Amino acid sequence: MPPSEDRAQAHTLEAFAAAILIVAGLTFALQATAVTPLSASTSNQHLENQQRAVADDLLETSAANGDLEDALLRWDPVNETFTDGRSPSYFTAGGPPNAFGEALNATFGERRIAFNVHIRHGSDNGDETTLVDMGSPSDNAVTATRTVVLTDDANLTAPGHGNTTLRALSNGSEPGEFYAADAAVGAIYDRMEVRIVVWQL
Repeated sequence: MPPSEDRAQAHTLEAFAAAILIVAGLTFALQATAVTPLSASTSNQHLENQQRAVADDLLETSAANGDLEDALLRWDPVNETFTDGRSPSYFTAGGPPNAFGEALNATFGERRIAFNVHIRHGSDNGDETTLVDMGSPSDNAVTATRTVVLTDDANLTAPGHGNTTLRALSNGSEPGEFYAADAAVGAIYDRMEVRIVVWQL
């Protein structure tokens, strides 16, 4: 066989081998998992831990200075809403217009972190009322909780209802209803669990 034919066959085999390598590389690349900003990683885990710690600190501080209790009591019993008679009965664009809401907005909203706030109450905290709903949390959402004890003589903080106590609503001496029923014996009205869920937008 002439040397030119040998070289031609060698070039053909090299081209064939190169094509196989290219196809194999593309197949591997397509099957590989894409890395996105929301993929699990050490940095994302660190960010989630940081957000959880911030949410815990916010709840602790707000509970200590009374802002959290004030937010739980910002209820219009006649219209049965947190939002001064507007619909829906919860906030969707940020925190409520009080010190707790301002803390939520400053801590999370200004950093493009969405948050939901839910209040669990009743027997074994089996019932839930929404205070803030900014949407569906992502898979990377984190949660922080805090228990707040409301007493029978606690006054509502909603505009126009500041002289209404939980006891007065419970025994029917004031019109309307609180979102949580009196679930405790004695001077305690209920032990409410406040749950914050936060996630990066």
